[in-house]
Amino acid sequence: MGDSPIGTVGVIGAGTMGAGIAQVCSQIGWEVRLHDALAGGVEAGILRIEEFWSKGVQKGKTDPKMVDKWRLNIIPSTLEQAVSGSDLIIEAVPERMDLKSDIFKSLDRLADENAILATNTSSLSVEEISRSTQKPERVVGMHFFNPVPLMPLVEIIRHEETSDRTVDIAKYAADKMGKTSIVVKDVPGFATSRLGVVLGNEAIRMLAEGVASASDIDTAMRLGYRHPMGPLELSDLVGLDVRRDILNGLAESFENDSYLPHPLLDQLVNAGDLGRKTGRGIYEWNAGEKKDRDDLGM
Repeated sequence: MGDSPIGTVGVIGAGTMGAGIAQVCSQIGWEVRLHDALAGGVEAGILRIEEFWSKGVQKGKTDPKMVDKWRLNIIPSTLEQAVSGSDLIIEAVPERMDLKSDIFKSLDRLADENAILATNTSSLSVEEISRSTQKPERVVGMHFFNPVPLMPLVEIIRHEETSDRTVDIAKYAADKMGKTSIVVKDVPGFATSRLGVVLGNEAIRMLAEGVASASDIDTAMRLGYRHPMGPLELSDLVGLDVRRDILNGLAESFENDSYLPHPLLDQLVNAGDLGRKTGRGIYEWNAGEKKDRDDLGM
C-alpha cells in the first residue's frame, strides 16, 4: 500500500491478548490507545508488557532505549478516547457474543467513518458481530495467538460483506507487526481453532483413558510432529474454559456431537481448574513451571 493507512490503533481489552496486541503495535511506532472496562485492567495490561520488555532487556535481546520509546506509544484511554481518531480498532475481550456485540455497537458509533473494526475472536461468528454495526463491510476478524509478541500467525476472517479494503488493511497491519496472515471464511472455528481444539480434546481423551501422562502426550507431539507446544499444555495456556466453549460452539454449529468436550474437560472447568491462569488445569502450575497432576492420567 502507499502511504500508511494506520497511525493510531485502539485496543479494547487489556487482558493477555489485548496487552500483547498493544505491545506489538507500540513497537511498530503506532500510537496505541489501550482501554479496559475493568478497574485496574489497563494498569495490569501495561504491567504485563513491561515484564515482557524487562525479560528481553535482561537477556540482552531488547535495547532499553527502544523500550523507553515504545512505552510512550501506549496511552491509557477511555473507550471514547481509544476509538475516536483511531485508524484501526482491535477488540480483544472475552469470548461472549453479547459482550462483543455491545462493544461493536459503541465502536460503530464512536469510530471515524473510515476506521477498520477488528475482532480478535477465536471462534465466534464475525458476521454476527458485524450486525451490531451500520457498516458491516468494515468489520473483520484478526485472530492473534498467545503469546502475541512471539507467535507469527494472524488469522484474518472475512464474512460475506467484508470489503476488500478492510481485508487489505488487516493484512497490511499483520505484515507491519511482523506476522504472516492467512485469510479464511467466516465458518465456525475458522481454520486454526477448529483444528486446535479437536486435537486438544482428543489429547484429553487419551489422558483420561490412561494412554500416557500429560507430559508424555505433549512430548510426543513436540518431538514427533515438531509442534512448538503440546496440545495439553496449549489448552492450559489458552484456558480450559475457552477451549470448552469453542468445542460446544462447534458441536452446536455443525450439529455434530463428535465435537463435544470430553467429560474430563467439563469436570476440570466445573471445578474451576481452568489452566495456567488459575494455577491448576491439566497441569499444576507454579511460577510458570508445570508438573503432571497426580490425579490425572498415568
